[in-house]
Amino acid sequence: MSGVWRVTAAVAACGTFLATLSACGGAVPGETRAEGAQGRRDQSTHSSTGQGAPGGGTTGIPGVGERLYRRIPAVSRQVVAVYGEGSGSADSTVVLYTRQGAGWRPAGGWPAHNGRNGWTLHHRMGDERSPVGVFTLSDAGGVLADPGTRLPYDQDAGAYAPPAEWDEAHQHDFDYVIAIDYNRLRGTPPHDPTRPEGEGRGGGIWLHLDHGSGTSACVSLSKEVMRYLLHTLDPALHPVVVMGDREELHA
Repeated sequence: MSGVWRVTAAVAACGTFLATLSACGGAVPGETRAEGAQGRRDQSTHSSTGQGAPGGGTTGIPGVGERLYRRIPAVSRQVVAVYGEGSGSADSTVVLYTRQGAGWRPAGGWPAHNGRNGWTLHHRMGDERSPVGVFTLSDAGGVLADPGTRLPYDQDAGAYAPPAEWDEAHQHDFDYVIAIDYNRLRGTPPHDPTRPEGEGRGGGIWLHLDHGSGTSACVSLSKEVMRYLLHTLDPALHPVVVMGDREELHA
C-alpha cells in the first residue's frame, strides 16, 4: 500500500470527530470487559513471547508491555496497535500485526488520530479522550457499500451520515467504520445505541475515516487504509485493537 510507514517501537495516536452519532465514546462490553481499558484485571490469557518491547517487558509486539499484552486473547492472530504520541495528544500511528508462528509481524503502519484530548484509563461520555485498552473488532459498516470485508457489514447511508451542519472536512468520516467493542453489543451494527455499562461510560467508538485532526474518542485513518483493514481483518483470526498513549502501552 502507498503511504505505509516503517514500523518502529515508538509510535503515536489518532482520532476523529463525533458526538451526536453513536460513534466515538465508550466502556467495556462482554468479552472486552476482561481485556479492556480500565486495567482493573490482569488476566493472563497466554504467556508472552517474542521481541523486547521498549519500556514494557518482553512481548511479541513492539511498544506493548505485559499489562496489556496479557489481555490479548490467545486465539487472536491479528492485532491493530494504536500508538498515541502522548497522553494529551490527538496524534497517533496505527500498525497492523499478524501472528506468524510464535511471533508477530507488522503488515503496515499509518498515521492516524485519536481523541482530541488524548487518552484515558477511565473514559466518560464527552471527555473527548480515547480509552486505553484491548478491545475486539467484530462489526463494520458505513455510508458506502461493503468493499469486500469478511466482517459483518452494515450499509446504511442514513444511520452513518454525519449531521448536515458539520463542515465539509467531516462529511465523509463514516463512509467506512469498524466498531471497537467498547461498551457495545458485539454482533450488532456499529450504530446500535445499546450501552451495556450505561450512557455515562460513552460508546460508539470506531475506526473510521480521518479528517486531519482529533476526534471525540474514535481512531481515524485514511480511506485507503480503512479499505485495506476491511479487506484484511478476518473474524476467523479474532482481530483486536490494542490502543493507548505510548507510556500506558509500555506499562
